[in-house]
Amino acid sequence: MLLSDLESYNPITIQCHDNPDADALGAGYGLYCYFQSRGKQVRLLYSGKNQIQKSNLRMLVEELKLPIEYVEPLDGKLPPVEGLLITVDCQYGAGNVTALQADAVAIIDHHQREIEDVPLSLIKPGLGSCCTLVWQMLTEAGYEINDEAGLGTALYYGLYTDTNQFSELYNPLDMDMREAVPYDKSLITLLRNSNLSLRELEVAGVAMIRYSFNDDYGFSVIKAQPCDPNILGIISDFLLQVDLIKTCVVFNEGNDGYKYSVRSCIKEVKASELAGYLAEGIGSGGGHYEKAGGFISMKLYEEKYPTLHAEGYFNNRMVEYFDSFKVLYAGEYQADTQGMELYEKKRIPVGYVEADKLLPVGAPITIRTQEGDLELTVEEDLYLLIGVTGQVSPLHRAEFEHIYQTLDERYTMKDYRAVAEYAPVVKNRDDGRSLVLTDYARKCVTTGQLRIYARPLEKGVKVFTLWDKNKYLLGRPGDYLAVRCDDMRDIFVVEREIFALNYDRLCPDEKNG
Repeated sequence: MLLSDLESYNPITIQCHDNPDADALGAGYGLYCYFQSRGKQVRLLYSGKNQIQKSNLRMLVEELKLPIEYVEPLDGKLPPVEGLLITVDCQYGAGNVTALQADAVAIIDHHQREIEDVPLSLIKPGLGSCCTLVWQMLTEAGYEINDEAGLGTALYYGLYTDTNQFSELYNPLDMDMREAVPYDKSLITLLRNSNLSLRELEVAGVAMIRYSFNDDYGFSVIKAQPCDPNILGIISDFLLQVDLIKTCVVFNEGNDGYKYSVRSCIKEVKASELAGYLAEGIGSGGGHYEKAGGFISMKLYEEKYPTLHAEGYFNNRMVEYFDSFKVLYAGEYQADTQGMELYEKKRIPVGYVEADKLLPVGAPITIRTQEGDLELTVEEDLYLLIGVTGQVSPLHRAEFEHIYQTLDERYTMKDYRAVAEYAPVVKNRDDGRSLVLTDYARKCVTTGQLRIYARPLEKGVKVFTLWDKNKYLLGRPGDYLAVRCDDMRDIFVVEREIFALNYDRLCPDEKNG
């Protein structure tokens, strides 16, 4: 769904969820500005039992003069509106937004899908904020965002708060928006330092008294009273300063679900991965290596766990997580090739870019992909290999020339063998310039020199490879554990779908060939 698909309607009413947060306000305001620029009669409103009370939200509305209206429900209902109703940062018919009747309905949201029967819907649960989704829609529509009306500031602050001050920022589109929109730095600083009330200070103190601790795995779980999501991050940051606590989860319950914050101070547990594990099938989660968070839909949770209280769920799920994997360290682990099959990398085209032909040697760069960010410095012999799903791997010229043969053809996103939502980007951290890798990539194929032993995993593993001893590769059951034939120290994991795209099993008579 595009914004142009909605332009045939007039008037247009944009409704935030009850008790709107900064993300709902920013995303709603973005839509308001767009439709107003198209000459539409447009309103931005919210309802519920309470009007906006938090000091930072009232300040946001007052400083940016947001045209947000509060409509008090009568007997739990609102009067009908004409034209199109767009629910933003929520889903029409869900429990966190007061019912409002309209001639037509659209949904723009970033939470887990709850409502299935609204044709005009754009729901992307992988995004950290609804402001990012609206920014993407505005950008695709060619709408120029400047900060004269405070729109850039509203979008930026919505992302900032919904990702726990960017500590739970993991989607590349969220990162792109953070870097693209103009914003008022002084106002953001003022809003950031008006975020904690005396009541919330009390909430944090009471929560830390009621902690639970698992001695076997060194994790703590805490339930807090209803509060702003940022308070969960403050509590979890404090918990991690306790010597025995290596990972922790702090959560609270809202009308529509559970918001939680995750922290880790050990390299064997990536907070973003743990956050995703906690919400698997019932929500969404992600973030950074040390800090992350997520949201669990109350509706989906109650359908799947109707008799389990939340404290029990989070503690049980944490134990399941730690029981689900084994840690392997390259150089120490001895692979048993007797239980492995021999494979050869397929001669299918992949992409490559010579980094020093793209940017000057010595330039600090960030490679941004759907899998996350990788920070490097451009070297003379550095190649960037683009895989079949858009993943990017750095390697040096000698290794590249040993494994790959170049072709005189361009490599584009259409050449991917699997669906990719995000084209890999290289950002020059010196000047902020961004380059889409597939605009400069050429094709290459393997020379047939890369052979591996591999076997499917029956249990999850975390592999610390030879080229990165601080960050692991995660392998889930069904993925493949692999070791290079020419270097038995070089162990790694390959996702099941990617493995099938990249490798062919050799027959017994080929193994000696």
